[in-house]
Amino acid sequence: MKRIHIKSIIGATVLSLFMVACSDILEEQPRSIFTPGFFKTERGVMGGLTAMYAHLRYIYGQAYYYNTGITGTDEATYAQSADGNFKDIDYSGVGSLTPASSRTDVLWGTAFPNINTASGVIENAEEVGTISNALIAEARFFRAFDYFLLVQTFGGVPLDLGAGELKFNTSTARTSKRNTVPEVYTKAIFPDLLKAITDLPETGRLTGTVTKNVARLYLSKAYLTYAWWLENPNAIPTYPACERVDPDGHNAAWYYQQAYDVAVAGIENPGPYALQATYYDVNLGSNDRNKEIMLYADHTEASEKYNGSSLTYGGGGAPDNFAGWMMTWNYTSIRSSGVSSVQREASQPLGRPWTRMCPTIGVIKNTFADKTNDSRYDGTFTYVYRGNWNKAGNTSATLVNANGMTVAPGGAILTFLNEEDPAIVYDKATANIGAGILPGRADFVIAPSAISRIVYPGLWKLGPYRTDNGTGLGQPNAASTRPFNIAKFSELYFIAAEAAVKGASAKAGKSAVELINVIRMRAGKWRWDNNGNVAKVADNSAAMVAATPATIDINFILAERSREYYAEGGRWFDLVRTQKWNELAGSYQICGSAYGDHTPATVTRTIQKFHYLRPIPSGQIDGMEMTAEDKAAYQNPGY
Repeated sequence: MKRIHIKSIIGATVLSLFMVACSDILEEQPRSIFTPGFFKTERGVMGGLTAMYAHLRYIYGQAYYYNTGITGTDEATYAQSADGNFKDIDYSGVGSLTPASSRTDVLWGTAFPNINTASGVIENAEEVGTISNALIAEARFFRAFDYFLLVQTFGGVPLDLGAGELKFNTSTARTSKRNTVPEVYTKAIFPDLLKAITDLPETGRLTGTVTKNVARLYLSKAYLTYAWWLENPNAIPTYPACERVDPDGHNAAWYYQQAYDVAVAGIENPGPYALQATYYDVNLGSNDRNKEIMLYADHTEASEKYNGSSLTYGGGGAPDNFAGWMMTWNYTSIRSSGVSSVQREASQPLGRPWTRMCPTIGVIKNTFADKTNDSRYDGTFTYVYRGNWNKAGNTSATLVNANGMTVAPGGAILTFLNEEDPAIVYDKATANIGAGILPGRADFVIAPSAISRIVYPGLWKLGPYRTDNGTGLGQPNAASTRPFNIAKFSELYFIAAEAAVKGASAKAGKSAVELINVIRMRAGKWRWDNNGNVAKVADNSAAMVAATPATIDINFILAERSREYYAEGGRWFDLVRTQKWNELAGSYQICGSAYGDHTPATVTRTIQKFHYLRPIPSGQIDGMEMTAEDKAAYQNPGY
């Protein structure tokens, strides 16, 4: 396989890191190469393990890969400044997804080197003699983790990288054979995760390292995904072609039950993990690495070395965490008294604008329909933009804003309204962005049905958080120094609930409705009005529970998942797993790409069954020394 050789798998410069025994964090010391013999030393094994955590940065927070999990779903479409990376994956006729254009090459090119590193650790650790089973289990977890991402994305993928199935490969291999989906699950993913659950500790050996419960989360999710694959309710094709029969003789119902049982075991044996008291606290920058976060790609503002990228400027490439830029529109275009009243700032409501992705009108109006009881809209979006011109050195005490009224620093300059208001008057010259006005209000306003590809609520949950801004704007051009969250304890409730809806026998007190209501009750609890920037103590749990149907279905669970995990990068996987992609994302509404365009247009997507698998990247196909026929057979059908 292209790049599946010793130099790139074991020798990725930034990924080669080592642990410090006396510290509770991973210390990174880049090396130019790992050699096969190096893995036969304790230092080599520990370096390989640390590299597995570092490789997460090359997938999570990498904005072009992030885009592939959201754009083209019911969560987002391309925005005004989007290029082909974003338009190609929208399936709306403005681009075409091909093996050359699909940005899932990010996953393919990162996962296989890490898989081989994991195999090197697993094979050599026993020979070293001082490596515990718990440490080896970390390598097993990451090998399964990467294979799970790959099989969901591409279908069956190679288990043999050149030296035999799940063997450490130390020589260049220019041929490849893809295994089937059942083989990937039953030979690689399930065995590695089961062993990881057995051998991993309850509490991580270092901050952020994996545990039994992290492995339970991924095993339950893998069981759930494989159960759907076996059931195949909408006759979606698989590749390489094979019968949807489990080699171990189990059916979909068996795997749904396993998914439920393992997820519930994770809930009942939480270890160091727990739900946060409010949704606001889950994604609050000052509360990063909280107990609800089970796995993350880490970054820090304390050191460029440990951050993995510059602290002052982001170049728009891995290992930067720059995903949050994509759904940030150019709010600096707003004018008050002719002045840019909302300056680019390294703060969670703002950040660096790229205008590449935007929410659809349906997200604002339907997904987050309840903005009164449910705190998740307020804890997801920036929908009130406040003046900060003073932080840029402008000493004006006030500026003139809507209706000729004055606004002071910290006051609302632009508000995206929660509800429609027929009294809004739009003027293309208003605020320089075609915003509207309402009588008696000093802030400009935009209704939910008027959001467009160029002006829309920003994504607060992924915004930057830094403690070194002082009284100024900080470093808004730098990539985020926050960790990118990958797995949350709350997902165990969703997995168990989904499995129960699909027929798994539930324990007393843990039916699908009861599990989902745990999440919904938490969503009803407020301690802070994020966009109002004021304390708010409210408990709307009873109202949230009262609004839950007595019997819930998959669509209800998917809607709840979107409210809980909106724009965190996993929506495409949810829709593909449940085969609801075309049903829920086949069309959407959005206004156009010009300031002042407030006319919603309905856009239809063409999502075909072969799109449920992404194309194998052209770099992989081109790099193999195989016949044209074999290369064609290697590619997923339709591409």
